[in-house]
Amino acid sequence: MVESLIAAGRWQTGDPDVLVVFDAGYDAPRMAYLLRGLPVEVLGRLRSDRVMRKPVPVPWISPPQGGRLPKHGKEFRPAKPETWGELDAATVQVTDCYGTARAMAWDRIHPRLTTRAAWIDHDGEFPVLDGTLIRLEIDRLPGGGDPLPVWLWPSRTGLDSADVDLRWAGLPQKIRPRAHLPSRRTDPRMDPPEAPHSPGGGPLDLADHRRAQPAPPHPSPRRGHPPALGETGRTEQAHTRPRPPGVQEPPPHHGLPRPCAQTHKTRPRQTADWPGDCRSGAVACRPRECRARTAPHCCRRARGSQRKVVS
Repeated sequence: MVESLIAAGRWQTGDPDVLVVFDAGYDAPRMAYLLRGLPVEVLGRLRSDRVMRKPVPVPWISPPQGGRLPKHGKEFRPAKPETWGELDAATVQVTDCYGTARAMAWDRIHPRLTTRAAWIDHDGEFPVLDGTLIRLEIDRLPGGGDPLPVWLWPSRTGLDSADVDLRWAGLPQKIRPRAHLPSRRTDPRMDPPEAPHSPGGGPLDLADHRRAQPAPPHPSPRRGHPPALGETGRTEQAHTRPRPPGVQEPPPHHGLPRPCAQTHKTRPRQTADWPGDCRSGAVACRPRECRARTAPHCCRRARGSQRKVVS
């Protein structure tokens, strides 16, 4: 994507680096290591339980027992203010949506990499990825509630107060008052910033993925005029893919109505034509003969209620 922007003329030599923003679920130092060599600056949000490392103090005073120069300084824990130390930059901005936004920055803060997670297949010595750690605190949220501090880690060092404001203003819409960006930071080759409360068309909100996003516009369905009376509508075949071998194709349907089922006449009831049938009203047959002829009703006299037994 960055190479496509460069080829399209959206980025030229001398322009600021392309700012890529990641949420807390991504490993921002790993992304910065993979994108090295490109004009890209990675900005990632960190969890408050992370443990970072400060730079080695200069000049380094070797202990009496001697030893080589260490790679990492003291620990920096966002959850423990006693480990923060002295600030390198601080800024205060007043916004309409979030009240007063206070940002504090510490320079050259890096993680201590180990052989796990994304670095499990790394060969050789682990690099020291220095960056700037920013703590952003606001007064209120647009939806209410008590806002928690946000920790950011850009992969660039040596940021001043204006650069710190630009980094936290590039966050997603949850804490992104872009309307307050200074005009000197705009560029005619870049897309204009959207309004803080635009109804739709914005990027995915990484800070709150459960936020309802507008659906992309779909073309209107193609509807033709209804068929005239007495004419059948044109139907299309539902399955247009070729069937697998061994399966017969369905007969072509020409849009004609299905023929109605024919009604057949009932079959006339057959009567016994042997002599002495009960239904004929003459004489009654013997019960044994009735069972042989499968006519159980022939033992009943057609006329009267008396039963006549023939000996």
